Amino acid sequence: MKAGQKLWTRDELILTVNLYCKLPFGRLHSSNPEVIHLANLIGRTPNSVAYKLVNFASLDPSLKARGIKGASNASKLDAEIWNEFFNNWDLLPFESEKLLANFEHTTIEQLNHIPEFELPKEGVMREQIVKVRVNQSFFRSSILASYNNTCCITGIQQPEFLIAGHIKPWSIDEKNRLNPQNGIAINALHDKAFETGLMTITTDFKIKISPVLFKQSKSKSIDEYFLKLDSQDIILPSRFLPDIEFLKYHNEFRFKH
Repeated sequence: MKAGQKLWTRDELILTVNLYCKLPFGRLHSSNPEVIHLANLIGRTPNSVAYKLVNFASLDPSLKARGIKGASNASKLDAEIWNEFFNNWDLLPFESEKLLANFEHTTIEQLNHIPEFELPKEGVMREQIVKVRVNQSFFRSSILASYNNTCCITGIQQPEFLIAGHIKPWSIDEKNRLNPQNGIAINALHDKAFETGLMTITTDFKIKISPVLFKQSKSKSIDEYFLKLDSQDIILPSRFLPDIEFLKYHNEFRFKH
């Protein structure tokens, strides 16, 4: 360590992983306003935060799978925090948002733009609602960032049309509800088809349309919006590739064969 430098703390690293999840891969640089903002919050330079983001990229298995390398000198603590976060998707996103609210000197409700009138004044019910809303917001941010605000089925890039869809449903796998490898950026129409099993994504990342819809082949709209997509490749994310095991689950248990 150079003279005058200070060791990174767990809190600082947790906040940096939080930002890593929310930023598109091409925006992990020191001139990004969000990087500058975090640097100011934690008393670091934008360059040091950007460098730490690239360190985390070097630990990201989805980037390694694509042959993309980050910085080569991630510290032991970097790796520990990365593994803690990525092995505890059910806990760490919410913890990191609470931590961010503390650094911002605000409440987690205000940080996540949750209106007070939508919440009970206090109690367990309020805590549960806030946690769900915060977690949903984090998941959406991480998925849209991974897919660069692009629908993986159609290429639509209008955020208002996009949903952070779950591959393995929210109700089925609590531990992986916020795992970005259990998510896809998808438009509302095809999300509904995916959710109801009328469409799936194969383990080689191709679109597969249910035979149920092929039986409606005389319908121009079904042909245009679904049948023509069969066997096409999805648009892959820049990181957090859909987990093969989650895709297998959807293919086997959700898809209408």
